Amino acid sequence: MKGYIHLQSGETFTGKWITTAPKSNVQGEVVFYTGMTGYQEVLTDPSYKNQIVVFTYPLIGNYGINESDFESQIPHVAGVIVYESAMAHSHYQAKHSLKEYLEKWNIPMLGHIDTRAIVKRIRSHGTMPAVMDSSKEWNSCGNESIQKNLVEQVSNVEPTKFDGKGPHIVMIDFGYKKSILTSLLERGCQVTVVPFHTTYKKIESMKPDGVLLTNGPGDPKDLHGILPNLKQIITTYPTMGICLGHQLTALAFGGNTEKLLFGHRGANQPVVDVLTKKVFMTSQNHSYMVEEGSLKGTGLYVRFKNVNDQSVEGLSHESLPILTAQFHPEAHPGPAESAKLFEEFINLVRYGIGREKVYA
Repeated sequence: MKGYIHLQSGETFTGKWITTAPKSNVQGEVVFYTGMTGYQEVLTDPSYKNQIVVFTYPLIGNYGINESDFESQIPHVAGVIVYESAMAHSHYQAKHSLKEYLEKWNIPMLGHIDTRAIVKRIRSHGTMPAVMDSSKEWNSCGNESIQKNLVEQVSNVEPTKFDGKGPHIVMIDFGYKKSILTSLLERGCQVTVVPFHTTYKKIESMKPDGVLLTNGPGDPKDLHGILPNLKQIITTYPTMGICLGHQLTALAFGGNTEKLLFGHRGANQPVVDVLTKKVFMTSQNHSYMVEEGSLKGTGLYVRFKNVNDQSVEGLSHESLPILTAQFHPEAHPGPAESAKLFEEFINLVRYGIGREKVYA
């Protein structure tokens, strides 16, 4: 059965439903992901909430869906666009096919579409609202409303504790990936995951040794109301920010963020450490970036930069134990070359130092 994706820019692309056709149209922000693998992690990453993901690699689904690579308990994407999807899978850990998994959660997948043409359109016009539909008739793709309050939809409702023998880290949940929690637990940390709006007083009562601001979906400026509370937390405890957490750190200190044309989504983004001049490959998923010029007078300075476009990829502070990364040091999917940042953060928590030991 034919299906269509209508872009806000006016183009319509024709394909075939690989999953059961949805009963009504599906709206979301259309983005593209460039990794060859990692579709299971992408589907379940809360940062992709309400997004229609175009996978640029031609064949998606050939290793199925397993029980260990989920980044959250449910998928968060609005829809999936592929050139070709493997109906059969061939991996010893696979429990379901990609089609079975998406149909379980009523997430539509369109195939046999010229994904290169869609990506070229996004690269020239930017990420934009789109509609997946069985009707060839194009309608206005005004989905701004479903892109609001996304963090509220994915953040934990109640605090959750995880035991460990090391430092106690309070992880403020804006839509965290399981791999971030795992990275801390593997390093012996005690972790308490709390909702994104948890107050400074509540966190103080938990007696943390450090705080981690997680990744999450949407525009960081949608959370302007919690910035004073965040600044009080960040200036009190050693803090690490990842992705959205990185952007919120900059905003809390008076910096600014702006939207990239089509963002960074993939597992091959080169980043340079400004201090060591070393380049490493990173996994990324974001639409917004910190504006470098806005950091003047904040005490924050650029620690990492994107090699391709020179955008800000991470921050440190002149006097406070703060470390942020726009990329994902926990990877999943992607290279784990930047996982050392967790050791640096734990050194900040324990000793107030980090880079001198880790990057010596």
